[in-house]
Amino acid sequence: MENAPSARRFAPTALMLGNVVTGCSVLAPAGMLPELASGLDVSIRTAGLLITFGAITLCIGSPLTAWLTSRIERRGLLTVTMVLLAVGNVASAFAPDYASLLVIRVVMLAIGALYTPQAAGTAAMIVPVEKRGSTIAYVFLGWSLAAAVGLPLITFIASRYGWRASYGAIGALGGLSFLLLTARLPVGLKGTPVDLKTWGEVARSRMIVLLLAITLFQMSGQFTILTFLGPLLKQLTGAGPDAIGMMFAIYGVVGFIGLVIATRIVDGWGPYRTSLLFTSLLLAGIAGWALGAGSLALMAASVAVWGVGFASTNSMQQVRLVAAAPALASVTVSLNTSVLYIGQAVGSAVGGALFARGLLHTVGVVAVGFVVLALVIVGITRPRPVVAAVPA
Repeated sequence: MENAPSARRFAPTALMLGNVVTGCSVLAPAGMLPELASGLDVSIRTAGLLITFGAITLCIGSPLTAWLTSRIERRGLLTVTMVLLAVGNVASAFAPDYASLLVIRVVMLAIGALYTPQAAGTAAMIVPVEKRGSTIAYVFLGWSLAAAVGLPLITFIASRYGWRASYGAIGALGGLSFLLLTARLPVGLKGTPVDLKTWGEVARSRMIVLLLAITLFQMSGQFTILTFLGPLLKQLTGAGPDAIGMMFAIYGVVGFIGLVIATRIVDGWGPYRTSLLFTSLLLAGIAGWALGAGSLALMAASVAVWGVGFASTNSMQQVRLVAAAPALASVTVSLNTSVLYIGQAVGSAVGGALFARGLLHTVGVVAVGFVVLALVIVGITRPRPVVAAVPA
């Protein structure tokens, strides 16, 4: 395999940086809703539909592209995907109106849907089994960085230079990611082909279905608030662009820290206990937001607690799915990503409906309800202790 030793050594980092671009591409509108609404002459809720429709596209595209591309060599697949994400973001910067931007976003994310699940599956292929959990968690650091660094920068750039400049910056980052993937991923990696029988096996697994439900409720709860975080802060506390950008930064930075901690402890604690811990922190943070709505200081503290849990919970979901059925990993990781996007679509739609009706405090309460359901199901999926056989 070409350049195998050096490529494998840095391949997880290249995959992780690709997730930074993917995360920024998906989350970008949340960081600049006021600028998009003003620049495109639409309402805040209509601008928020860029996330809703994008998430719907992603949730359909993720399993579909996993099926259609399962026989394609991974480096070629991931590098082409990254090129198209870069081009899509640059095209977004030149969109003349809202309808054009929505079409570009849907097409871009329909293709980009395959990056995150295929990156996780590729990471699992290039490391020893005992390193698989921590490596997958590391690859998902990219999403934490997208929130920690990407969203605040998107907010900063959009508030000063316009939303088009933010899209252009993401496109440039995508070009850099393409070069790193080309240089660091080993050639010749192929996953297990996906067929209809594989989907049937997944549907019959009670554990896999429950794990996917956890992802759905976790993400629905978060995106009920996160999609409209900036406008909510402005209306509830009078926060300006810099304060909003700082809130995104708190969310992302502590999320990065939380994921680093999860990556370090998962191999020793096990994915179930790690998942339980960080889902509990997620619930505590969102509950704090709901109770402290109106106080910028209390909301910031709550976002810090929430942020510790947000990235770690999803990465633990990926680890648990891989452990539950290693042979089905490429499918289950793809489905989990699809369900994650369903959660984004549900949460952003619910949050948008509440925001449009002026039910600003209710947004947090509904978000808490979603996450409570997720935590209950985490408890249901507790592994059963293995009972040793007693010799006759």
